[in-house]
Amino acid sequence: MDLPKYTNAKTITYGITNKNVDFLATNILFDNDGFASFDVYFNNKLLSNFKLSVPGMHNVLNALACISLCIKYGITIKSIKKALIKFTGAHRRFEFKGKINKSISVYDDYGHHPTEILATAKSLMNKKFNKSWVVFQPHTYSRTKNLLDDFANTLLNFDNIIILDIYAAREKNTYGISSKDLVDKIISLGKDAKYIPNFDECASYVKNNVQENDIVMTLGAGTVTEIGPMLID
Repeated sequence: MDLPKYTNAKTITYGITNKNVDFLATNILFDNDGFASFDVYFNNKLLSNFKLSVPGMHNVLNALACISLCIKYGITIKSIKKALIKFTGAHRRFEFKGKINKSISVYDDYGHHPTEILATAKSLMNKKFNKSWVVFQPHTYSRTKNLLDDFANTLLNFDNIIILDIYAAREKNTYGISSKDLVDKIISLGKDAKYIPNFDECASYVKNNVQENDIVMTLGAGTVTEIGPMLID
């Protein structure tokens, strides 16, 4: 692939769908936890199969970037594979918190923008589970007001939706917006959503309604992270 020549620095190309690259990831498979294994080719020659301990197709691309750079710096494939399998993700990025009744997995994620939420939802879809639950805490009044439709449409990717009160952070509510507006928007799009502002009531509702092999995601940049520990055994 020819790239514009703005610098004399060396360039490395990598990709998943575009095969005209230096490093290509192919034969991508996901296990029951949503963790990928994939083959990496360098200049059309198979290097090895790599496995990850973080979910999502976006992390395959992230790992491929890392692999490409490491190979160019002469790091051994054995060392790269060992490091990748040991990496279980950044704090509050699809972070496993524990179980409810031994079969219901609870995760926590910092995503508080529609694009982040969509990436989390897509990662979730690679896992095997019964039904998905999201407990979402909108972050700031201005973002909720400006991106209300985007939030609603993105949250439709979850089977069960619970909305907490907006986390104000630095703002005052001069926007005339509330979490109830988000719930109403989701309902108008054809899916049920619950507005449960009280954390204790939220945790009780989830624990009383989840089924075997369901998966629960607490989502947002505020105090929603407190919900996970309230759920797990």
